[in-house]
Amino acid sequence: MENTTEKKDRLIRGTAMDGKVRAFAVRTTELVEELRRRHDTYPTATAAMGRTVTAAAMMGAMLKGEERLSIQVKGDGPIGQIVADANAKGEVRGTVTNPHVQLPSNSKGKLDVAGAVGTTGFIHVTKDLGLKDPYRGSVPLVSGELGEDFTYYFALSEQTPSAVGLGVLVDTDSSVIVAGGFIIQLLPGLSDPEIDAIEKAVGQLPPVTSLLDQGLELEEMLRWILPDIKVLDEMDITFSCHCSWERVERTLISLGRDELVQLRDEGKETEVVCDFCNEVYTFGQDELNALIDQTK
Repeated sequence: MENTTEKKDRLIRGTAMDGKVRAFAVRTTELVEELRRRHDTYPTATAAMGRTVTAAAMMGAMLKGEERLSIQVKGDGPIGQIVADANAKGEVRGTVTNPHVQLPSNSKGKLDVAGAVGTTGFIHVTKDLGLKDPYRGSVPLVSGELGEDFTYYFALSEQTPSAVGLGVLVDTDSSVIVAGGFIIQLLPGLSDPEIDAIEKAVGQLPPVTSLLDQGLELEEMLRWILPDIKVLDEMDITFSCHCSWERVERTLISLGRDELVQLRDEGKETEVVCDFCNEVYTFGQDELNALIDQTK
């Protein structure tokens, strides 16, 4: 078997059936492992967060230029909220409210993502398209497994019939073996027999993680569903957080002079931790005094 750990995270985009089907496939193993390390997620939480950032990576690839999007999965399960950000350049980040959620396997012997996420709640998608107001779309959760939930989002919020497959395979030491997914979107002009053939192929597809773990390339995975797939382009997928010292300074200044003086007078270092990457920014009294001077 091919060593999947040497494969880089990447995304491919293609079309099939004379341009009447649009398809995306992505490998996010390194991204999800990086997030697992940073947030110390337990396996069930890793799978839930990993599926969400995998969907975000592919949805980001549907954007252009400097556009970006944010996904919030807010269910009634113990994991709390999952947030993922992505842009058109393949840069993705994610976080989860309660990383230390681990549940017994579900009835299929798989990680119980639905149990962690919950089955009542919403997926909220916000797209910054460079316009005056961002686009916002929300749909209720239908299963909590997330693949079905994003399928429902595309059908309801974007009126695009889609099939979404998402998977994360976690090792016994909690590290990520493989992660990835696909989105197949049906565009106008398909006949009923063509739609039936696609639905049948999707239904017979082995789990995404099984295919990736066997060393299948992304193109081969899409070919299971769409034999005539033509790959148009590809991009690397990377973890990227846009927190910085300057951004944290601006956040602290926004607290106001009185709050900063109080923090300084407590005589302890002030630590600010980025929710997305767990980077710690430490401000001593000298740094706080400099910020206080900027509020005069």
